[in-house]
Amino acid sequence: MINSVLLLALVLFVLIYWRWSMIQHHIWKRKYIAQGLSRNDKAVLLKYMSIYRHMTDKDRASLERHIVWFLGEKRILGRDGLKVNRAMELVVAADACLLVLNKPWPLYPNVKEVLLYPSSYYVPQTSKDGAGLVNYHTSVRQGESWPGGTLVLSWHDVLEGNRLPGDGHNLVFHEFAHQLDQQTGQTNGTPALISREQYTHWAKVFQRAYSNLKSHVAYQMPHVIHSYGATNEAEFFAVVTETFIEKPAELKSYDPELFTLLCQYYQFNPSDWAKSFERA
Repeated sequence: MINSVLLLALVLFVLIYWRWSMIQHHIWKRKYIAQGLSRNDKAVLLKYMSIYRHMTDKDRASLERHIVWFLGEKRILGRDGLKVNRAMELVVAADACLLVLNKPWPLYPNVKEVLLYPSSYYVPQTSKDGAGLVNYHTSVRQGESWPGGTLVLSWHDVLEGNRLPGDGHNLVFHEFAHQLDQQTGQTNGTPALISREQYTHWAKVFQRAYSNLKSHVAYQMPHVIHSYGATNEAEFFAVVTETFIEKPAELKSYDPELFTLLCQYYQFNPSDWAKSFERA
């Protein structure tokens, strides 16, 4: 009798393990299917997120579904006395979910929480000099993305990124691009892809574009991608994500092959949105 119960329990465990993704999606669907953004929520996004104003109805509906899921599954917490309200949560979630607009749940599976500071914040650091002496100092930061699932953002810079939608800078895009990069277990500028062929093609295009930016920065040649992207491959991916979404026409003209690669990865083309808010 005991052996039969144990065998049944084992079979159930195996079935649940192999079907967990399907079960989880069913739970999420039941939990969120009837939920949506309120009229006030949409008004906040219309006010603070230019891209949202100029999306197609289909894209906007997809983004709204993702925002509902994101706010139901992730924590957004204030630091240094900042009190986080609904509007602030919506802006952060909307920017984050834009990067995964056409991707299925779970979104950012490693992300547990977002910490919001009022503005730039200080981080203590240590470093060693050539003699091995340890130096203690502080650095000023606007955002961070930790592999453990925490993101840190300056609320002031989050707002600035949305206030100037065509300048190629958006802190939320940047830090959440790092999270996409980190899903592979490494932070090297290559996000999770589907096939070996995709990884091979990504490496070819990405490394060529990264090397070009480093050369253009070193020799003070014109470049569309911000020079901070030449720091390393991880920063290049984060910076070029900002450029892709906010300056798509310029990036396409500067490097059409890289632009096409990013369209394929992100599964959307931001050019129409950008044209709309440039005319507004």
